[in-house]
Amino acid sequence: MNPDVLVVGAGVIGSSVAFHAADRALGAVEVVDRNAVGSGMSCRSSALVRTHYAFPPEVELALRSRRMFDAWPDLVGRPSVVRETGWVKIVPPREAPHLRANVQIQKALGAQVELVTAEELAAIAPELWTEDIELAAWEERGGYGDGAAVAGDLLAAARDRGVTYRAKTPVSSLVRRGDRITGVETADGVLSAGIVVLAAGVWAPPLLERAGIEVPIELESSRVAVLRHRQGEGASVACTDVITDVYFRPEGGGYGTLVGGHHDSGTVDDPDHVPASADPERLVHVVETASRRAPRFLDAGIAGGTTGVYDMTPDSRPLLGALPGLDGLVLAVGFSGTGFKISPAVGEAVAALIEGHRNGTVDITPFRPSRFQEGFPIRPEFPYSSEEPVLSAGFAAHEKA
Repeated sequence: MNPDVLVVGAGVIGSSVAFHAADRALGAVEVVDRNAVGSGMSCRSSALVRTHYAFPPEVELALRSRRMFDAWPDLVGRPSVVRETGWVKIVPPREAPHLRANVQIQKALGAQVELVTAEELAAIAPELWTEDIELAAWEERGGYGDGAAVAGDLLAAARDRGVTYRAKTPVSSLVRRGDRITGVETADGVLSAGIVVLAAGVWAPPLLERAGIEVPIELESSRVAVLRHRQGEGASVACTDVITDVYFRPEGGGYGTLVGGHHDSGTVDDPDHVPASADPERLVHVVETASRRAPRFLDAGIAGGTTGVYDMTPDSRPLLGALPGLDGLVLAVGFSGTGFKISPAVGEAVAALIEGHRNGTVDITPFRPSRFQEGFPIRPEFPYSSEEPVLSAGFAAHEKA
């Protein structure tokens, strides 16, 4: 029997869509993945958890996702995945007014976030150098999770609800019949479906291109170093630092720290040719840069590192929804490095879009794939320098860790 909903990709987004589609009883749901659940970029994610965004709908997605993470044992029947280390956003003094404005917006929407001075931040996280800071945003309940675990939990709960799953089933193309996508082509043959949800992340652009569909996505790489040190001598909090353009968080029960740099300047042609391990010289550069914020990082050993690939859009926000004039296809791609923290709510909203009833979910209309052609890219009222979109051909964007 052909599924009513066929989800391509079993990362955090695809698994979330499948779970919520099953929960809403949208008919037969099937998931196909090129490898195994959570084994793509979800397992390379630093998986920061925070609700700080400069665009209110993103705040809403993060807040709703956080409520789901808080209710994880009841929602999916598995232990909680969030480790609450606290999370801090650091911006240059010239952007302090934008920080104030965004925190005010976030608090009005229900976020638990506070402004702290340099002195207050130094008391919270003594390892941080704070002399170049005027204000920072502090989320006491922020922290991090695990991308592979979240994808696995959601898919397992979806299968408990009747979803079928095909691992190691790469999709070679979308099947198009005129103005409708009717299924996908795999090595096992054509899989037909009422609706195809493309949640294949960095592997989505070539599938769309082969079907004659143009979307503004570029692939960019980023490095994450894994530090090892004595317990308590690394990062005590999760941090996104606009000044140094790095982010970091604790790892490994206090014996490790993950340190990530934002995107490299060039683009990636084929994510399959990007090795999971990272060049040691690039890792050293990331750590040296991060040590401007946390000098103790220079005393830690670099135990290894990973390379992630991000599907970037011109405004660094995802493409969610259908394409005008093309039936049978729903996009959930282009997350630009922020998919993990909003994945539970995104899956819910996409399932509601398919159903045709929002039922209290976050309105994802601003993220519609056609917004660029319509001349409505997302432009936050109070952007940070690291998040301002570059809306031109050959664009470059930045991760919003």
